[in-house]
Amino acid sequence: MLKTGDKAPDFSLISDKGEKVSLKDFRGKKVILYFYPKDDTSGCTKEACSFRDNIRIFEKKNAVIIGVSKDNTASHQKFKKKYDLPFTLLSDENLDMIKSYDVWKEKSMYGKKYMGIERTTYIIDDKGKIQEIFNKVKVDGHTEEILGKL
Repeated sequence: MLKTGDKAPDFSLISDKGEKVSLKDFRGKKVILYFYPKDDTSGCTKEACSFRDNIRIFEKKNAVIIGVSKDNTASHQKFKKKYDLPFTLLSDENLDMIKSYDVWKEKSMYGKKYMGIERTTYIIDDKGKIQEIFNKVKVDGHTEEILGKL
């Protein structure tokens, strides 16, 4: 179980641009690392668009936004293009990073249990340490909540 102050687990995943991206690529910047269940679904779209609409504020605070789901890169490319998302989306189809950040959880819908990504955001400081963890994120007001912690 990760907690604030821990060194953030490193990762190396393929981005929506087909490039390998690692946490160490962002040393010297704050990283808003957000995990979301699925591209182009209502809550995930609302969350991504809120980050998009506030991207300049994040940039002024020396922060980058990275979204992660288990969707493949083709799905990420469509999602990113459809909503003009100006930040990186990473594909973790093998669930390696998702599990290392402890966001693969048992969920329940209409009485049916299944495994999936629990919407979670990590703020990682410029040295690679976890500054804040937001579990079971509610989309409304989340961007403002993060900005308040930067």
